[in-house]
Amino acid sequence: MASSLLRNLKPHQIYASNTSVGKTIFSTLLLRAHTHFQPSKKTFYLKPVSTGPDNEADDCHISRFSPATQTKCLYQFDEAVSPHIAARLSPLSDKTIIKDVQSHLASCAAEGGTLLLETAGGVHSPTPSGSSQADLYRPLRLPTCLVADHRLGGISGTISAFESLHIRGYDLDAVCIFQDETYQNYVYLREYFEKKGVKLLAVEQPPERSSKYSEKEDAQMMETYYGNVAESGELEDLVQLFANKHEQRIERLENMSTKAHSTIWYPFTQHREVSPDTILTIDSASGDFFQAHSKSEQTEAEVLKPTFDGSASWWTQGLGHGNPELSLAAAYAAGRYGHVMFAGTIHEPALKLAQNLLANLHNPRLAKCFFSDNGSTGMEVATKMALSASCERYGWEKGEIGVLGLKGSYHGDTIGAMDCSEPSVYNERVHWYEGRGFWFDFPQVKMNKGKWVVEPPSGMEGEFGELARFESLGDVFDLETRLKSPAGQQYGEYIRTTLERLVVKEKRKFGAVIMEPVILGAGGMLFADPLFQQTLIQVVRENASLFSSNTPKPSDPNTWSGLPIVFDEVFTGLYRLGRFSAASFLQTHPDISVHAKLLTGGLVPLCTTLASDSIYNAFLGSEKRDALLHGHSYTAHPVGCHVANTSLNTMLEMDREKKWQPFKDDWQEAVTGVNESVWSMWSKDFIYHVSNFDAVESVVALGSVLAISLQDANAGYSSSAATGLQRSLIKGSSEFKIHSRVLGNVFYMMASQTSQPETLRSIEQLLLRELP
Repeated sequence: MASSLLRNLKPHQIYASNTSVGKTIFSTLLLRAHTHFQPSKKTFYLKPVSTGPDNEADDCHISRFSPATQTKCLYQFDEAVSPHIAARLSPLSDKTIIKDVQSHLASCAAEGGTLLLETAGGVHSPTPSGSSQADLYRPLRLPTCLVADHRLGGISGTISAFESLHIRGYDLDAVCIFQDETYQNYVYLREYFEKKGVKLLAVEQPPERSSKYSEKEDAQMMETYYGNVAESGELEDLVQLFANKHEQRIERLENMSTKAHSTIWYPFTQHREVSPDTILTIDSASGDFFQAHSKSEQTEAEVLKPTFDGSASWWTQGLGHGNPELSLAAAYAAGRYGHVMFAGTIHEPALKLAQNLLANLHNPRLAKCFFSDNGSTGMEVATKMALSASCERYGWEKGEIGVLGLKGSYHGDTIGAMDCSEPSVYNERVHWYEGRGFWFDFPQVKMNKGKWVVEPPSGMEGEFGELARFESLGDVFDLETRLKSPAGQQYGEYIRTTLERLVVKEKRKFGAVIMEPVILGAGGMLFADPLFQQTLIQVVRENASLFSSNTPKPSDPNTWSGLPIVFDEVFTGLYRLGRFSAASFLQTHPDISVHAKLLTGGLVPLCTTLASDSIYNAFLGSEKRDALLHGHSYTAHPVGCHVANTSLNTMLEMDREKKWQPFKDDWQEAVTGVNESVWSMWSKDFIYHVSNFDAVESVVALGSVLAISLQDANAGYSSSAATGLQRSLIKGSSEFKIHSRVLGNVFYMMASQTSQPETLRSIEQLLLRELP
């Protein structure tokens, strides 16, 4: 992927609202005008895909009537039919076309000047692969000139074409149209577009072709037409407008980081380390990549540099930036509903989303869905649910009630969610923080020097046993076999003994078990031994008498026992680890499950907290104060819910159609007694090689997650061991840069669920080159 904004090249893309509206004629006019008013600048014309005989090709027309222009057609098909039909015998992918277009842009930029890229047919005319060309060219996001339809019905078609481009993030700089005094579409459209700040150019129609004129006479009339119109003042204004827009866009990009430095307070950032040079300016994003401002020397040809979104935009990005299906889903719901209040009402997107999640989590305990705005508030809700249910069942009054969890856990920055995590760098300067609970240290899964191991915490070998080695990652998740091992027995004994000490001897009260299944994200991508997490849940559920000797164990298997189990799947859920639910790795079902981030594919914020009937029933009472009094103005906002349904259905379809099979084939690690495999989008050989670097302490990979722990005597969130690698990658290669976040000495990368193998293999090669 290359840059589409080059300092020395002023590109514009010519789209048409329909076929036969004069797209090539306007291309010719614009090129002639550039040559006339800027004679020292070169002009280029690019027709990526053309169909029909060579002598009727658009680039031939340009060569004839704008001879100073360098023309190029990348792919010419002889049949005068739609490209998707013409290319049926010679398949041509969108990726190939974009790569060749970018290569041509770069070669033209070396000479400098103006380039017009003319599309084929209308905005949504099919590409050779059958996709919409509005989607094909979207990664380029070139400034756009739309040729309007001057004929009967053309107003509707033109506005529809504009909306299709607008919703995909194109910037429309101008609209061109022929004058027609019968329909006067140009009069209506001028007022319509000028309200939107878009210039409309209306010119006289070219002379009609007639059999009474010879080919030479016809050509002479067209030459006269082009000369008269192209040299008019209106065309001069349009040429200058395009030039100004280009310069203004570059100027905005160059100044944004300085302005941001003076006005923005960034999250999770020590601002003494921030300067305009460290702030990444993003012009747009497509697929896995940002188009980010290049801070190289000002003479650098590339103003924008493709930059891999290495954190998947803080773990939200699942279906690619600028995904048209998600954009259309958001627009549809916004147009149908806007936002409607949710207390005591229902709308279709919210109902469908609740049903969708309940059906696909395959958790017989879950029955109700509560909506909130983001992961932290979703965990706040879950904590209220769980602690209230425990207090109701055990007859506890208000007092010091804590939670059980794991060291290194993090559940968000709202006050309740923060108190569910152990003291850490995240909360040590939050003066009202009160860590309410006990957090178990736990064995961790990692690859070290080419071997998968389960490593006990330092100094706890007596409780957990020595380091255990496994032939494959699949063997680590073979919990049925491992439960019978000495480690399984030791885990159970340690957890029971610890709970007896806390509850019986120290008289502490706990109202919930709260954990991130499998991987603890913000704590440093800590890969918890799934057997330890499963055992903790089993011990709590099987020892209800520990928490109240007067309450019998429920007879209904779907009713919580001991303590409610809360899974924070905000990060790990919805295919982030390769499965719809991370709970399946532990072969157990939580009583409350929280989902966000990938829920909406990275487009809008939304969170769902799903709970069992036994949790829900704790809030049924005779007074309103007995209810769960929690909510948000935008609870279950229809835009988010409809986008979430689209996102989930897309990923479920990808799973059914085996879109991830190439990654699974690379790993081929089945788990005994479980239908689903264990796999990663990061290649198995790459993980092995990285784990053998001297500077690497260990590596973990699962689903789209890759985490590399670098050697550091002071490992942890405050470590700076990974910042050198982070700085090297943002400098990038000749092809692209990598934007990343680090967690102390842990460098992590996150693919999206639509990342392509060739993209990730390229990143792996860059990582191997840059690792210390």
